[in-house]
Parts: sequence; structure tokens; C-alpha cells
Amino acid sequence: MQREIIRRRKLHEEVAARLESLIHSGQFAVGSKLPSERDLMGRFGVGRPAVREALLALERMGLVAISSGERARVTKPTPEVLVGQLAGAARNLLSQPEGIRHFQEARLFFETGLARLAAEHADTADIAALRQALTANRAALGDMPAFERTDVAFHYELALISRNPIFTALHQAMVEWLTRQRTVSLRGDGVDRLAYRSHRRICEAVAAGAPDRAEAAMRQHLLEVADHYWKNVEGDT
Repeated sequence: MQREIIRRRKLHEEVAARLESLIHSGQFAVGSKLPSERDLMGRFGVGRPAVREALLALERMGLVAISSGERARVTKPTPEVLVGQLAGAARNLLSQPEGIRHFQEARLFFETGLARLAAEHADTADIAALRQALTANRAALGDMPAFERTDVAFHYELALISRNPIFTALHQAMVEWLTRQRTVSLRGDGVDRLAYRSHRRICEAVAAGAPDRAEAAMRQHLLEVADHYWKNVEGDT
């Protein structure tokens, strides 16, 4: 028989798990306040440190909000909170030798999927918003800070078409995590025009309802972005 190791939970982890269960069961509804620290200590038979650590753990999970001098209040987790918990790990991975390449691959996988989804589901209003973002991107040619902002805005419009808040939260996180890549990859004469042309091809494919073409255009775009990044990085060394 295979041996199975059972990890003994720390006291504050047990308290956090029980409170989480009570929140999920509806005994503590969203917007309501949890019992005081003293009441929780009595309820679970633990000391104040265990209760405070448990509440901090629940706060990191987006399940409670803690304000100085007030009882913790139950909150509704959001995709932004969920993705935000990955920020520290993401920065650590990006600092490692292969971190950037791994994130480039992840972005390629993620955004080609978004492009395909957009082409499959975009309605008239979505296409109008995407074209408006493309027009702003074109107007920013030659002004690199403005072009970077409109570049991000164009890709964000694609994420919005998904109607999935987890996708938009992931997109925003990717933007933050890969800020340096975007800045470095856009260095060089004509690179902004190349990026704009890629955006235009993606927009046209989405507007035409052509998923394969949208996915292929996004793939080519992101591979070009990665290629420019590594060429510029190698030129700096």
C-alpha cells in the first residue's frame, strides 16, 4: 500500500479554513461583519495571534476586508484579487534566466486564444470599439509613450470581447508583468508601424468573423514582438 503523508495544519490555517467554510455556507454573508477577535478566540479556543493570522489569510484571498479598529467585513472575491495573488511569484519568475521566455510563451497561448474568441463572438459594438482603439493606435505613431498606451488599449479591447472577467484580469496582469518587454520591443525605427499593421490585420480578421485568420495574425504579431525584444536585448549587451 502506498504511503500517504498528511500534513498537520497550523492553528491559524485551521481557523482560516473554518471561517472560509462559514462564509461559503452563507452563515457570514457578503457585506456583513465577522465576530470580534475576542469572540472568534472564544469560539475556536485559540489565541489572538492565530485569529489575526487567519483574518490576514482571508484578506489575501479576497474574502474579507480589514480596517483598523473595526471588525473584519466579508467581501466578494474578484478576478483581480485572484490574479493579483500571483504578482509576487510572477516577478520572481521574470527575474530568472528563462522567465521572460516562459511568459512570452504564456502570452502567445493566451492572446491567440483571445483573438480567436473575439472573431467568433464579437458583435457590432465590439467591432466598433476595436476599430476605435485601432484608430487611436494609428494616431499615436511616432509618439512612443502614446503608442505604448494605445497598444495596451487595443489588446484590452480584444480581452473585453470575451465577456470573461478572469480573462480581462489576466490581460491586465500580463500588461504589468511584461511592461519591460513592451518598452524594449518597441525600440527601433518603424517598429511601431509594424505593430500597428499587425493590429490592423487582427482587427480586420475579427471584424470579418474569421477565427483562424485572427489567431494567425495574433501569433505572427506576438512572435515579431518577442523577436524584436531579444534583438534589442542582445544589442544592449
